[in-house]
Amino acid sequence: MQDNSNTKPINSVQHVLFGSLIGTTIEFFDFYIYANAAVLVFPQLFFPGADATTSILQSLATFSIAFFARPIGSAVFGHFGDKVGRKTTLVVALLTMGISTVAIGLLPTYASIGMVAPLLLMVCRFGQGLGLGGEWGGAVLLAIENAPPGKRAWYGMFPQLGAPIGLLLSGGTFLLLSDTLTNEQFFDFGWRIPFIASSLLVGVGFYIRLKITETPSFVNAIETKKEVKIPMLTLLKSYKRELVFGTLAAVATFVTFYLMTVFNLSWATTKLGFARRDFLIIQLFAILFFVIGIPLSALLADRFGRRCVLLLITGAIAVFGFTFSFFMDSGNTTLITVFSCLGMGLMGLTYGPLGTFLSELFPTEVRYSGVSVTFNMAGIIGAAFAPMIAIWLASDYGIGAVGYYLAVAALISFVSLLVISRKTHQF
Repeated sequence: MQDNSNTKPINSVQHVLFGSLIGTTIEFFDFYIYANAAVLVFPQLFFPGADATTSILQSLATFSIAFFARPIGSAVFGHFGDKVGRKTTLVVALLTMGISTVAIGLLPTYASIGMVAPLLLMVCRFGQGLGLGGEWGGAVLLAIENAPPGKRAWYGMFPQLGAPIGLLLSGGTFLLLSDTLTNEQFFDFGWRIPFIASSLLVGVGFYIRLKITETPSFVNAIETKKEVKIPMLTLLKSYKRELVFGTLAAVATFVTFYLMTVFNLSWATTKLGFARRDFLIIQLFAILFFVIGIPLSALLADRFGRRCVLLLITGAIAVFGFTFSFFMDSGNTTLITVFSCLGMGLMGLTYGPLGTFLSELFPTEVRYSGVSVTFNMAGIIGAAFAPMIAIWLASDYGIGAVGYYLAVAALISFVSLLVISRKTHQF
């Protein structure tokens, strides 16, 4: 896939790459500390009940709220990102996510205010999803709309790196708290520390984002009067095929990630007998393979094409789904570690070129809206209920059924990649 842009970037390479990376790192750190807390903390503090499984499912239900908020955030922030500009929209999205996260760390629990506590938790979770819905697409566009010819996937992978870095920071934070606090201290106040401390990261991201200027592609669209009145209406009228199949093409990525993180953490610590600290270490080690996969797949995508790389890795994910029973039923720490590394490695390989691939489906004047909607709608289909579905499948039909669930998701994405429009838009 050839790059046709001749516009020179008006931002320095350092500002572009660090600006796109720091924002998604903060956003995903905020998002993942909630994921960890939803498994480890919230069932006891916000959803106390006699049945542990019911409490976990209720907690994971609040986790899914953000995925329904994300498309709303993508529509709202996408509209202003396509009309007002990438920079301003990115700053507001970051603040929305940051304020919601800090508020979670300050919430009273069920023991203090009863049912109001989980309701407030759900409101804050909605705010997290709203902010992330506008953040990711803008960060990807900040990178690729400043990319030189032939390096669009490479630039586009920098915001993707924010996901594993944010996950490392969140997992490392919970591991540190587990090592330094007693269990009573952790549930009393320790779990609040990551949420409140995220305000420091938000401050850094806010400062960096203010120093960045608009992307050349957006400036050119304004100067040539290519902007549209209501981007979402234009998308629904002229780019329905791209929206539908772009969304489905990303489903396998989401299912893979949330099975390998949230579901695995829950299943290992409740059914397999792993201590919280021990399995967090396994996950942190596996994330290194996630990190390695992202730049590797970006290099391959610039050389061989985004679609080709995504098809190959999606097929590999389908095959990987049939290995769940072998690894997870073994109960062997080494095999489960290998399983986690394989899954996270595949996640990195599919995630690296995904932002660039989705962005190239849409022209500049609706690109912020288009890439945000496809990515976040895929989040609803592939991630919102993935941990709950996986727990139900594993409990009733065995862990192998969870792998079949992943294989079906990969098949859906594989077919969508085959049939989606091959048209590449100017940058």
